[in-house]
Order: sequence, then C-alpha cells, then structure tokens
Amino acid sequence: MNFDNLRTSLNIDIIKENYKNHLNLTLGKDLSNSTLWDKFFALSLIIRDRVIEKWLETKKKYYENNKTKRVYYFSIEFLIGRLLYNNILNLQIEDKIKEALDELNISLDELSQIEPDPGLGNGGLGRLAACFLDSIATLGYPGYGYGLRYEYGIFKQIFENGYQKELPDDWLKNGYPWEIERKDKTVKVKFYGKSEAYTDKNGNLRFRWTDTYDILAVPYDVPIVGFGNNVANTLRLWSAKPINEFDFDNFQKGNYVKATESKAIAEAISKVLYPNDAFYAGRELRIKQEYFFVSASLQDIIRRFKAQYGNNFKLFPEKNVIQLNDTHPALAIPELMRILLDEEFLPWEEAWEITTKTFAYTNHTVMPEALEKWEVQLFEKLLPRHLEIIYEINSRFLNNVSKKFPNDLQKIRNVSIFEEGSTKQVRMANLSIIGSFSINGVSKLHTEILKNKVFKDFYEIWPEKFNNKTNGITQRRWLLQCNRKLSKLITEYIGDNWVIELDQLKKLEKYADDRTFLDKFYEVKQDNKINLSNYIMNNLGIKVDPESIFDVQIKRLHEYKRQLLNAMHIIYLYFKIKENPNIDIYPRTFIFGAKAAPGYKMAKLIIKLINNISEVINNDPDVNEKLKVVFIPNYNVSLAEIIIPAANVSEQISTAGKEASGTGNMKLALNGAITIGTLDGANIEIKECVGDDNIFIFGLTAEQVTKLKESRLYNPYEIYLKNETIKKILDSINSGFFSKENPNLFSDIFQSLLFGINGNQPDEFMLLADFDSYKTKHKEIDQLYRDKYSWNKKALLNVARVGMFSSDRTIKEYAEEIWKIEKI
Repeated sequence: MNFDNLRTSLNIDIIKENYKNHLNLTLGKDLSNSTLWDKFFALSLIIRDRVIEKWLETKKKYYENNKTKRVYYFSIEFLIGRLLYNNILNLQIEDKIKEALDELNISLDELSQIEPDPGLGNGGLGRLAACFLDSIATLGYPGYGYGLRYEYGIFKQIFENGYQKELPDDWLKNGYPWEIERKDKTVKVKFYGKSEAYTDKNGNLRFRWTDTYDILAVPYDVPIVGFGNNVANTLRLWSAKPINEFDFDNFQKGNYVKATESKAIAEAISKVLYPNDAFYAGRELRIKQEYFFVSASLQDIIRRFKAQYGNNFKLFPEKNVIQLNDTHPALAIPELMRILLDEEFLPWEEAWEITTKTFAYTNHTVMPEALEKWEVQLFEKLLPRHLEIIYEINSRFLNNVSKKFPNDLQKIRNVSIFEEGSTKQVRMANLSIIGSFSINGVSKLHTEILKNKVFKDFYEIWPEKFNNKTNGITQRRWLLQCNRKLSKLITEYIGDNWVIELDQLKKLEKYADDRTFLDKFYEVKQDNKINLSNYIMNNLGIKVDPESIFDVQIKRLHEYKRQLLNAMHIIYLYFKIKENPNIDIYPRTFIFGAKAAPGYKMAKLIIKLINNISEVINNDPDVNEKLKVVFIPNYNVSLAEIIIPAANVSEQISTAGKEASGTGNMKLALNGAITIGTLDGANIEIKECVGDDNIFIFGLTAEQVTKLKESRLYNPYEIYLKNETIKKILDSINSGFFSKENPNLFSDIFQSLLFGINGNQPDEFMLLADFDSYKTKHKEIDQLYRDKYSWNKKALLNVARVGMFSSDRTIKEYAEEIWKIEKI
C-alpha cells in the first residue's frame, strides 16, 4: 500500500510542515492566531496520520489471511483515557515529535493536558476493557472492541457544599480527533413491534419481527495502537440516529417540537452512560442501550464474515469469538439466534451450536445489583421476538437439567433464566452462562466464589466451562506514560524490555538493599507527590505537605468498597490529636477520588460525610499540620495518572468476598505504593507475589465473613456499646459534629451500621468487625514510614514483584485458553 511519505514521515522538518499544514488547511488557523485547542487538534491529526498508515496495513493483513480468527470484545464501557501521549509512546516517536514541537516553540506536555477524557466509562470495568485492547494490539492479536459512543459520558462531578452534583460531561463539544465516522457501515436496529409466525415454502415454521420502530446505528472508529509493532486494531463505537431526523409535515403544521421528536427519541440511546434505572423509563433506556450496541455489532460482524466466507455459517465459530464483558452485552446471545433463525434460516439446533461455540462470558462481580435482571414486561414491549427465543432456550435447557438432576426442583429454579416472583424477571447472568462455552472470574478468590456459591448449580452442570483469568493492567499507560520519572529510572538500571515484558521488573530486586538506588527511587516519589500537591493547591486551594504520607483511596463509591471505614479511621485520628495535640503521629494526607451513581443515596451521603470531615480537619489548627483530607472531584483516568504515581499507601479495603478483582490495587503497587487491604479479590494474589512482609493485610477473610453472617451472631450494636472508640466515632457522625447545620444529616449512616435500613442487615459490609484490625495496621504504617530505608525497600519490592499483573499476561491466557486465536 502506497502512502504519501510527506504525511507519515518521521523527518523533523516534514513533521513541522505537517503540523503547519493541518493547522492552516484543516483547521483554517495559523500559529499566530491559533488557540491551545487548535494546536492540540493539529498535533493529534499529524499523529493520527501515522496511526492510520499502520491501521490500514493491519486491516489488510486480517483480510488477506483466510485462517484469521478474530476476537470481538463487547463492553458497555471503554475508559480509554487521553490518547495523544499514549499513541505517541506506542508509536515510539516521542523524541521526534518533541524535537519538532520544540523548534516551533510548542510544549508537548502542555498540549497533552488539553485533551478531554473520553466519557466512555465509569470505573474498573471500562478501564479493564481499555487495557485489554492495548494488550491485544501490542501482542498482535486480531481483535476489535465494540461499545457505545456516549455523547455525555456518565457525568462530570462537582461538589456543592460537599454534595456531589452531576453535570453533563460534554467531552465531544469541540470534536474528537481520534475517531473516524463510518457512515457507509451504518445499520438499522429494531425495537418494539410484534413477532409473527408463518410457514415457509418448505413447510417449516418460521418467525419474523414486524411493525418495528427502527433506529440507525452509525459507527465511529478509534484506532488502538500496539506498542512498537506496527499493529493498530479498531474500537468501533455506535451512535444512535433517527432514520428521519426532521418531520417536515409536522413542522409545516406548526408542530415544531413534534417535528424533531424522532431525533430526540433515537439519540437518547447513546446520550449518557448508565441512565438512572431507579424508575421504569431509565430501565427501558438501559435495556435499549444494551440491545442497540450488541445488535449493531453482530450485524457488523456477520457482514464482515459473509464478505469473506459467504453463507458457510458452520465456519462462524472457527473465525469469530465474542467475549462478553459482564452481563451488559448478554442480549447478543438471543440476537445472534434471531439472526441465524429468522434471517439466515438455519434450524434451531445448528443456530444454537454456532451461538454456544461463539460466546464467552466474563463475570465481574458477586454483588446482586450487578447481576442484571430485567422485567419480562420490558422484553414483551421492546424485544418480543427475543423473549420468545429466550423462553425456548430456557425450556430446552431446563428439560436437559431435569433429566440430569431429576426431582431437584430447587436446582431447576436456580438455573432458570427466569426468576419467578411478584415481577417475573430475566436473569442475564444465567442467560450468559447457558449461551457461552466459557465462564471466567477475574481473580482466584472470585472464581472460587463463583464456582462454590454464586453459580454453584451451574458449576455442577458444566464444571469444564469455568476458569479463572486474573485481571491485569497495561504497563504502557500505568507506568511508562503516567510515571515517566520512575520509568526512566527503571530503564536506566534494567533496560526497557519491561515495557513489553513486565516480569522483567524482577531484575529490580537486586537493588532492594542498594541505598543509592533507593534514594533515587524516593526522590522520584517525592517529585510525584510535589506534582500532586501542586494540582491540589491549584484546583482545590488546599495546601498539603509532600513530606506527609499520601494515603490514597481512588475507586467507584460503593458501600462494599468501604470508603466509610477509611473515614471512620480518619475521625479516630482526629480525636486522638484533639485529645493530645502533642501526640506522635506521622503527618498523613488522605486522598479520595470517587463518583457515586446518581441514584445511590447512601454513596452520595458518604461523599458528603467525607467532605464535611475534610472541612473540619483542614480548618482546625490543632490537627491540620498532622492530618489533611482531600476529596478530588471528577475522578477519571487523567486524574489517576497524577494521583497513582504520588501514592505511598494504597487503600484496598473492600469487605472480603465482595470485590471481584480490582485493578487500582495493581496500578498503585506497580508505582510503588504499599497496599493496606483485606484478603479480597486480587489482593490475595498481590500478597502472594510481593510477600507477606510487603503488604498490610487486615480484617476477616471471605470465609469468616460468610460464617459470621450465616451464624446470625454478628451484632454491630453490641460492638458499638462495648468499644468506646467505635462508639465515639459513630456518635460524632450521628450527633451532628460534622454537620452542625443539620445534626440529623448523617443519621442514615449511623442507622445502617447499627440497625440496618431499607431491609438490609446491620453493618452489611462488616465495618465494625474489621475496624480494630484496620486501625492496628495503620499504626504499623505510621511506624514503618519513619524508617525511610525500610519503607522504600518494601515499596520497591512491590514494583519489582507485580509483573504478573500485566494485562499482556491476562490476554495471552484468554487468547490461548479461551479464544484460541493466533497472532498475525
């Protein structure tokens, strides 16, 4: 394939000329009147030129090789973060670009900060998907991501008087240089209507979905660049558009709102990530989103397959594998069945064999609310044909189960796709398991919980389907890009092979007693802490001491993640200092970053509590030299890239047995933070890797939590009465100490811990049971940090020993053990 070398050259003069040309001819600006945004956009376009060259070559290779088997990663979220620096690093052209920009008197670092974070995800699920795409491309596997192009992301978080307020995240308002609209690949997605039975010319009973309301799915492609290997894969994101944007007849009649109604209805599907599903309209929109993106994606995959292999659908699972990232894409299973049955006219048995050989399912949670269930009446209204197919799948499956386990009615109830009750519901996890050839958890503990508890009945039916794939993170983003000083130090001592083989970090172990190296290691951490301190001062007006311990908890706000336990410990320290201002406590800065779902009242109340605690502590001269509390709003990938390199302590304190894996724990350990955590999720495997002496483990185990709950002997109110420290903390929350303007503001927190609210058990997530153990480990942290040599040694051993948590390792396991795909 021939390219104009002037658009892809790495000659410094040509890069400069490219930059000016894009500024002048693409954006209509020149250097003298261009804004920072213009300069960022022009730079992005010259990088994109060099990406597209590799992107087209990659696609050509995939099509030229008839042996290619492709993996398609279906995810409702892709938290990809800023791409400018990421693409420059993966193309390995940083020095050339910097040199060209320096000659134009332009700062690459300044321009890279202009880029908005794409609003395509919220938390760990979406960031994992982004890491996986990076690794798939870097390892050279033929892979595609499919998701939704959210116009407004989840939301932009600000704090007003300590309360979370959600604003639209208008990340696309100025355009997005990395996406390419593909109108020629637009497909129709159907909703509503009815299912009609008919007999075909051969006398076979067939079905067709008629009288539907159709919406267009327009794809936007974002190239995903592999590191240093000339591979660029595709993330295809779907945007919803109406078939007819404007009703001229209604407009002529003066019905101006009605004239654009279809546009508003259609585009709502891809407006916002996770609309509030606390009410019916929100649930309807959620299921619309999920079906819209899987239907469009499957149509696209089948188009690509038929262009290469015709109608030989027996080859379909040999050439395609679809990984479902949790249950959000589970509707892909009945949708593929519908297409094969109703449009390709395959018999049921053949269609089902193809389907069950195509899909693999990753479960990401044991939390009930994340095991999606949708009312049957929603399906009857929105997806009537799919409901018929799901009923048939369930009937055939339960018939087989009843033969294998006769008279076991409880097992049949447990594994049925339908949950009976006052409101009949479709259980999407059950559908995912029945329709997939592989079911994997994302940490050893999580997978064991799935096999022995959450999906125990399915495991007894299909033990061979279940496997573990411990999550990982891409070191290109989470060390090379976000912590350049540490990356440079590591490379100086062990070379740069770790960028593609993270296990190479083990070579750092030989420097664990090297004081010269440890001093440099410490200096890097301090520089990163100064950088974060400056960010906090400039954006929040809070002065923090870089010499203090930076204690970090950054993750989605949920009760099981126990930000409240952290807050309780902060209150404990506050009162200790107030009682004795001369107490010997090493200065500590507690840093939070978290968004709460808009409809999650308790999570939002915990945010308010932490902000109020911050207000009290930061303005109290008796304590604010020893304690500071900072809640940084609008936590996202770019903020994580500033916070993580600066962290000393990594708070991974979820209730044991609740966190599937976690990936923040991996990112923080990789950057030299020492974990304080429970034996939950991937914390267990981190402990195995870094060693018992280099991690602070506290609290009940998952087994102990289960036994204590099952015994019904856990009485948090009794702990409250007997434990003076806990009583003082909870009384301060309940009495209005941190909410003098409204003394009852936090009473629900008090009630939930001691008596339970909204039908939940008291202290559902065992904060009071674990508090003393947590407090004790924090005292150990306080003592250890005073010995800089010992602390830095342990921190370095964390960096050196977490190589197995690269997403490259995870993806190799998926590719070899589940997907059965080969590198191109």
